[in-house]
Formats: sequence, C-alpha cells, structure tokens
Amino acid sequence: MNKNDLVNIQGPLEREALRILQGVPRVGVEPTPATKRRRDIVVRAGDVTHVVEVKTQRVTNASAARQYAAYAEGLPEGTHLLLVARTTTAEALQILEEAGVAVIDATGNIRIELPGLFLWTEGRRATPAPTAATGAPPVRLMGKAGVATQVLLADPERHWQVRDLAEAAGVSVGLAHRLFTRLEREGLIQVEGAGPQRTRLLTNPTALLDLWAEEMRDRGVHQARAFRLARDPITQAQTLSELLTKAKIEHAVTGAAGAARLAPFITAIPITEVWVTETVALDDVVDAARAEQVADGHNIVLKQAVGDTPLVLRQSVGDVWTANPFRLFLDLRQDPRRGREQADQLREEVIGF
Repeated sequence: MNKNDLVNIQGPLEREALRILQGVPRVGVEPTPATKRRRDIVVRAGDVTHVVEVKTQRVTNASAARQYAAYAEGLPEGTHLLLVARTTTAEALQILEEAGVAVIDATGNIRIELPGLFLWTEGRRATPAPTAATGAPPVRLMGKAGVATQVLLADPERHWQVRDLAEAAGVSVGLAHRLFTRLEREGLIQVEGAGPQRTRLLTNPTALLDLWAEEMRDRGVHQARAFRLARDPITQAQTLSELLTKAKIEHAVTGAAGAARLAPFITAIPITEVWVTETVALDDVVDAARAEQVADGHNIVLKQAVGDTPLVLRQSVGDVWTANPFRLFLDLRQDPRRGREQADQLREEVIGF
C-alpha cells in the first residue's frame, strides 16, 4: 500500500469499478484475476483489513441507495458491502450510511465505517446523469411529474395503465409514459402485459418516496409571515382553516401543525405553516386569516408555489384542510428544528413505508 493512499482496494474488481476507483484521489487499487478458489476483495487501511462484496453503480440516487440498503440486510453476518459509483447524491449517502453500506465514488466521497476502520471524505456535488438513449436528463420527480408520483404513492397496490395515471394526476399521457420509463429504469415498477393492456405496478414504494423527497423542489415559492393570537397551535390551525375556507381560499395546513392532526406524537408546533393557492394575493390571505403581517415574532407562515402543487391530494382532517401525508413528510424534512426526526416518525406511523 502506498504511504500516500488513504485506503487500498485489492481483488478481482469489475472493469467499471476499477475504472472509477483508479480516478479517486488517495485510493490505491491492486486488481487481481478472479479464480475459483479466491474471489475476495479486500479493503485495507493501515493495519486494518476487511473482506467486502463490491457492487458498482453509475449514478446512486435515493432509490438505488434504498435498494442496496435492503440487499445489505440480507448478507451473511460479518459480510460487508462496498458500493463503488460514479456519483452519489446527498440523500443516497445518508441512506447508505444509516444502513452501514460503505461507499466510494468518483466525485471523491468516501464513506467507510467498518469494525476498527472509519474513513470519511467529502466529494463534489453530484448532478443527474443523462439518459443513454437521448442524452437528456431523465424526468425529475418535481412539478407535474411530482404530482403523478404522489398519486402513485397514494395507491401503491394498483395496476396502472399510462392513461389511468395521466387522468388521475391531471398530466399528459406523454409525461405519464416518461415517468413510468424512469421508474422502470430505477427498478421501482413491474411491467405486466403488452400493448393496450400493459400495466405497471409499483414494487418499491419506500424507494420511490425517498427518490421523490430527494428530487422534489417547489417553483416560485412566495411567503408571508404573520402573527395571530391563539390559545394553542392546534386551535390556531383549526381557526385558520375555518377562516380561509369561509373566504373560499384553497389551502392546506402543513409542517408540524399539519402532521399533528395525523400523528399525535408531534407536539412541538412553534409555527403554523399553511400552503395557499397562488390565485389569491398573500396580503388578502393575511387579511382573510385575521392576522397581522410582521417582519419577526411571527407564529404563522403562509406560502404559495407555482401550479399549486403543494395542495395536491389535500384532505380534510377534523374539518381542517391538511396537506397529504407525503407532502407533510417532505415539508417536515425541510424544518431545521426537529423536522427530520418528526418526518421519520410520520413515515413510520402514518405512511407505513
């Protein structure tokens, strides 16, 4: 092992894995021919060595990471998995880290945590890979494609035809087809039948939720901060929904305030967040809510996004219009307080996958 190397990989590596590893700084590679008697791949750092199973992935996103995490769970005790990739997204890195899967990618990310061995380096930011057929990026799960994804997640056991999804999500047949093509390539759906009778079945809703949460971005978000005196956050959400409904303003309570209506374990609600339709000026929404717009000291945040996508699949919970569980999961994750922890609890207790 070269003294300048951080880690050394030795064994019968596949061509793609070898090509990637040879381009990663401070990773030494010693390829050896595979034999029937010896197929081990060894990770060595200093005096510590581990035999690992190596998998190669060109681009590792949240979906792929979730599937590798599931694969690692089925390995025999004492066997470790090392994923070698060209790029790995931030969400994928977190999923793999939590699952104990070691990672080395061509952008310079090294995440290896094995008994007696801990290596961690930061790489460059990953970008979506182009499709092999067109050279264009795959359809991303945001905007209308994000809406269609939530429709799939809401009915994960349904056998979908392209036209059915297009109609249910209010998107074009072409977009529904491109979405299915992307999900088939990700290994998240099973295609059955042929011709007009062909259907698609979601086989891994867990991985699809991860992928959607990773890629979903709202466009053109505007918000207003306001203050309104209320006895408690639960009452606040109830009253706000009643006032906005009376004013005929479409809305959905989200964040901790919305999740608390579905999951009683969420008790800390410092701010009541509400998505409102973009067809009404925020100043008018504040007036309808009988609140006062403030620069600081707020306890309400009213938000709008292009296309009203946050209002998709909203539901009435105890007469309060509430964002759908997937949207609640996404919005909670973006809360810098206890958002990630609360999102995981919501996922476990309400979403179920």
